[in-house]
Amino acid sequence: MNNKNIGKLVILGGGTAGWITAAMMAKSMAGTVAVTLVESDEIGTVGVGEATIPPIRNFNGALGFDEADFLRETKATIKLGIQFENWSRPGENYMHAFGSIGKNFPFCDFHHYWLRNRALGGNDCYWDFSLNYQAAKHNKFSHLTNIPNTKLPGLSYAYHFDAGLYAQYLRRYSESKGVERVEGKVFDVRCNHDSGYVEGLTLESGQVVEGDLFVDCSGFAGLLIGKAVCSEYEDWGQWLPCDRAIAVPSESTASIVPYTRSIARACGWQWQIPLQHRVGNGLVYSSSHCSDEQAREMLLRTLPGKPLAEPRVIPFRTGHRRNQWEKNVVSLGLASGFLEPLESTSIHLVQSGATRLVKCFPHRGIRTEEVTEFNRQSRLEMERIRDFIILHYKANQRRDSDFWRHCENMAIPESLRYKMELFRATGKVFRDYDDLFTEVAWQQVLIGQGVLPEDYHGIADGMSDTQLSDLLQSLKILIQGTVRQLPTHEAFLSSLLASGVK
Repeated sequence: MNNKNIGKLVILGGGTAGWITAAMMAKSMAGTVAVTLVESDEIGTVGVGEATIPPIRNFNGALGFDEADFLRETKATIKLGIQFENWSRPGENYMHAFGSIGKNFPFCDFHHYWLRNRALGGNDCYWDFSLNYQAAKHNKFSHLTNIPNTKLPGLSYAYHFDAGLYAQYLRRYSESKGVERVEGKVFDVRCNHDSGYVEGLTLESGQVVEGDLFVDCSGFAGLLIGKAVCSEYEDWGQWLPCDRAIAVPSESTASIVPYTRSIARACGWQWQIPLQHRVGNGLVYSSSHCSDEQAREMLLRTLPGKPLAEPRVIPFRTGHRRNQWEKNVVSLGLASGFLEPLESTSIHLVQSGATRLVKCFPHRGIRTEEVTEFNRQSRLEMERIRDFIILHYKANQRRDSDFWRHCENMAIPESLRYKMELFRATGKVFRDYDDLFTEVAWQQVLIGQGVLPEDYHGIADGMSDTQLSDLLQSLKILIQGTVRQLPTHEAFLSSLLASGVK
């Protein structure tokens, strides 16, 4: 335990991670902790994370952001899910759509009824019963919290946005709440000789920024967490073989669809993220199966429009810090670890980590118990997301490249192996308490990747064949009718943006 009161928090690094942390601290710790953020305009940010998941709406709401203002300032669009193309086999597509599918039943998830109908010879697609999927594929969206005259939920959504503009938006908010920004590069990190705690950052200008607790948002450099207090990095490359990405924006040439595209390629996968003013593109790949030049050529050849910049190669190493909080340094964002952006979790992990820091924030000194709990929760969160991402690679049935054959045959964590075997045998999947992804999310990826159960829950036999057929048919008609009445995604954006003009 360190008995020093925590009166000053210093965040090293700006970008999305740094300003998310600053905004959260300014909102939640106002009047109790002074917040300083140190960044240099000369140091660029990775900034490829432009797609998010629904919890970002809770985060933005907690900060009091007006949605129309946020959409306008960050060039954002709506995201209803992620379409995975060619992941199971070339030519086969499915979507991890947000929200529920079908109808909720006690003790027995809807997909068991779908599985029973399939065993009876039915050929309905599982996503026929997803309102999010049907709206996404018809390019529709509105603020629909529930389907009228039913007990069925409406649309669940997140955003695509320009990460750089989001960081600027958060910076304006943070500075308005009293966060002090200091411009400059770190020349030296001053640590206490006895405790090893960081005491201050010496900048190239000679200025010293002192603090009681430091948050490392310095990206892959991990200047504080890795180099000053030396928290080990645990590599997960044996399960996630991609180690490089190449990114480039392109012109918009088509309608702005309300979903992310993830397109499997011979050596990895490609993303396409539609914003109001451009499309974000990138290729995540394994350097053991593809050179940088081959990746560059593949990405440029498959862009949806003219490139707006020179492609940028980003090396990375998947994994995480064994202790994301070490001594008086907390790491967030890329400094804490990295999971490729396949399920758009990068920004969420920063927001979740900043929220966790608030909940575990030390009062009269840093206590071992709080640090241990923060690290326990952080590890579990990362491991659950890790397993979900590995699932996409492991459960492939492609035979067209060494990369995909390697992924199919590779060893996987025991936690994932057990979940896959349980689902394959029984159709059952259970959400761990610390799992970000719902049972419906796991079901969609498992089914979409071709992991089809050998059985279904016996409760589904409680309906007669006719009752089951009528249920499924009525749900399909209800969802189709609801989607027909929704405005287009672009019409929604135009209307909301116009309403936000001051």
